[in-house]
Amino acid sequence: MTTSVAEQLALIKRGAADILSEPELVRKLESGRPLVVKAGFDPTAPDLHLGHTVLLRKLRHFQSLGHRVVFLIGDFTGMIGDPSGRHELRPALTPQDILANAKTYAAQIRHVLDLPTLQIRRNSEWLGQMRLADFLAVGTKLTVPRLLERDDFTQRLKTGESLTVTEVLYPLLQAYDSVALKADVELGGADQRFNLLMGRALQERCGQPPQVVITVPLLEGLDGVQKMSKSLGNAVGIHEAPEMMYGQLMSVSDELMWKYYELLTDDDLTEVKGLHPMAAKKRLAATIVTQYHGAPAAEAAAAHFTSVIQQKQHPDQMPDYRAPSAGPTDVVSLLVAAGLCPSRGEAKRMVQQGAVEVGGRRVTDPAATITLETGMVIQVGRMKFRRVRLGG
Repeated sequence: MTTSVAEQLALIKRGAADILSEPELVRKLESGRPLVVKAGFDPTAPDLHLGHTVLLRKLRHFQSLGHRVVFLIGDFTGMIGDPSGRHELRPALTPQDILANAKTYAAQIRHVLDLPTLQIRRNSEWLGQMRLADFLAVGTKLTVPRLLERDDFTQRLKTGESLTVTEVLYPLLQAYDSVALKADVELGGADQRFNLLMGRALQERCGQPPQVVITVPLLEGLDGVQKMSKSLGNAVGIHEAPEMMYGQLMSVSDELMWKYYELLTDDDLTEVKGLHPMAAKKRLAATIVTQYHGAPAAEAAAAHFTSVIQQKQHPDQMPDYRAPSAGPTDVVSLLVAAGLCPSRGEAKRMVQQGAVEVGGRRVTDPAATITLETGMVIQVGRMKFRRVRLGG
């Protein structure tokens, strides 16, 4: 490994929230051996978004420095679900759900991680095979008060909300992953701090050198307020169409844009902060679209944004809505039938927000009746279009 410790540390610290502890990390780096660096992902959903890639990119930094990176799929712990930040029991997932979600991950992470040098492991390899007597022996190494130090656990006990035994044991199970892999470093989101430190504590009690814990910030979504989440509707999926991804990133606030640069790109921050905000935002959008779809797709997405969003022209290519007849229909039913809104409630909200145009005219009344014509364009927001074709 030819990169100096100082150079390694500079790359590792970019965008990191916490390193516990930095002197320990320096000593591990000075050993000159490739470190075992792990991060766990419970496959509770099939699709990854840019918020997930903050952690993936930090793993990629360690790969580029020659360390042994382990992408750990929590197929066993995923059946419980991480209770971090929760005030109620997570819905249980079946082994079939977990397996289906896990299968999608390799295809998605290849955009960020180097698959040939990546170790992909599943914690069912050791947790699924563990005898009860062995698990009880592990349980003797940590105390109940230590497990209950988590703020969310304490809050649920105070309010009388449900707290199951499996939820309390989740941090212990995750901690054992670090023991099984003999991890030198574990990465996780800032909300995972307790679980990561539990792994460090369990390693010490099992006679292993404790892992260094590195946390990364949680990335705010497109609303600029809440953590990026598909369920909150503020996420940018890494498999999003190039034009949609580009347009979503162009909607990020100027203030949040710099955090996206730091956590989602390797661009020189001093250089990009010298650009005009609009030029910087276009560069950010193009950089990220290029990473997941390639340079030609990014160029096409930028041209699409200029013509459709900035010059307010309809795109040349858009999906058709095959309407069964030319008869009148209410606008809410039309938006749902055309696949532009997932529900009547969402369609009504979009209309009331003034985000709907039909045939070039803005529609603001959810009770409005629309008479369809072939070639008519339906638009929702800045990026969703359908061209009407009559006759089903």
